[in-house]
Amino acid sequence: MAGLTQLLIDRERISATETAIRPHIRRTPVVHLQGSELGVGAGRVSLKLELLQHSGSFKARGAFANLLLRPVPSGGVVAASGGNHGAAVAYAAQVLGHAATIFIPSIASPAKVERIRGYGATLMVGGKDYDEALRASEVWASGHDALRVHAFDQEETLCGQGTLALELEEQVPDLESLLVAVGGGGLLGGIAAWYGGNVRLIAVEPERCPTLTRASASGRPVDAEVGGIAADSLGPRRVGELTYSIIREHLDHVVLVSDAEIRAAQVSLWDQLRIVAEPGGATAFAALLSGKYRPRSGERTGVVLSGGNTVAVNFDR
Repeated sequence: MAGLTQLLIDRERISATETAIRPHIRRTPVVHLQGSELGVGAGRVSLKLELLQHSGSFKARGAFANLLLRPVPSGGVVAASGGNHGAAVAYAAQVLGHAATIFIPSIASPAKVERIRGYGATLMVGGKDYDEALRASEVWASGHDALRVHAFDQEETLCGQGTLALELEEQVPDLESLLVAVGGGGLLGGIAAWYGGNVRLIAVEPERCPTLTRASASGRPVDAEVGGIAADSLGPRRVGELTYSIIREHLDHVVLVSDAEIRAAQVSLWDQLRIVAEPGGATAFAALLSGKYRPRSGERTGVVLSGGNTVAVNFDR
């Protein structure tokens, strides 16, 4: 499988994808902090602010990759999403002049529902979680001439997400370790395909959505429980088959964080940087702030803040 995934998704293909989507995506900034500012040691921490991306998350990269690199039929595009992928596909479809039908579960946050509707997509509620929404979208797609855009387990999606790592490597060339939140694994898979073994990759997931933890224990993707405050963005029942085949080759280890630790990370980002991150977007940072991941002395650590689609929250205390 290693040879296959290397053939399908590698640095050359990610670079070509970046060239294709560059006119439509933002080069999101990086903020550098001293670990001492966060109480996590004397090294440097670089925060990749992907929550400033179009549609409010990294998902815009994969959405544009699909719509620009695959033929879009007359029926437009269809996607299932906990919210962020749906918003990204709706946004990309609006920019490129295609119709979009987005299936979301009932747990999708109001902020993400508003985003999807605001981009002019047809919105459908299909079940209580991402997997039920995906099944509903597949039933609908079987009777319509529309391009199916998978949220994570799709080559173009992974290549699009991998462009974040291409960008980050240019911005922080001396990066030693990178913390990335995991749901279906599309972001981490794309990043792993770009970096290979050149950067230590630490996956972070909520205790109540442990898809990669379960897959690592079983040696293959298996169903996991879905719950908690980050379930709308990190809550598929299992990590993707293709994403897992890439991740397992390059992953250092997985860290689990609690809902309370995720909420504390949101508060800290607001207190220190006036950044409003959604729970899933703050999950990777929670591993660092909680001490679940401890950088070595002087380590140059990166954290992807992956999404900011949330309702207004009073983080002031």
